[in-house]
Amino acid sequence: MAKHIDRLSQTLEGLSERFTTWTGSTAAFITAFGVVVVWGLLGPTFSYSNTWQLVINTGTTIITFLMVFLLQRSQNKHALAIHLKLNELVAAMHGASNRLIDVEALSEEELRTLERYYGELSLLAGAEADMSLSHSIEEARNRHAAKFSRGSGAKT
Repeated sequence: MAKHIDRLSQTLEGLSERFTTWTGSTAAFITAFGVVVVWGLLGPTFSYSNTWQLVINTGTTIITFLMVFLLQRSQNKHALAIHLKLNELVAAMHGASNRLIDVEALSEEELRTLERYYGELSLLAGAEADMSLSHSIEEARNRHAAKFSRGSGAKT
């Protein structure tokens, strides 16, 4: 049973990726626009009946209902990937607080505490009139050199 669920999940993941990519394309918009135009042009043929209206209402409702779940699945996957990339950056960066790794798991109150902390840092940095005090070319070169002196070249 678990094999079937895993295979179904993988199939749905692939379909979700392809479908969400396609639905964000120009071709998808043109197709949807074309369907609405054809539906509108068929109005006189069907005397603008309740059935004619029901066809477009039912079709768009079903598509919208299914799209919500496919888009949410895709969004969840992309959000997880972004969180993992950010966690890697925090873990790899010298001087960064490891408390921020998996920060999305913190409570709302803990997040507000961190927000106040970084807000204060922002105010302090904003008080420095000279941007070169916190962001200089020399600092960038030193960071780059330090990163490559720790190992034998670029990290993978």
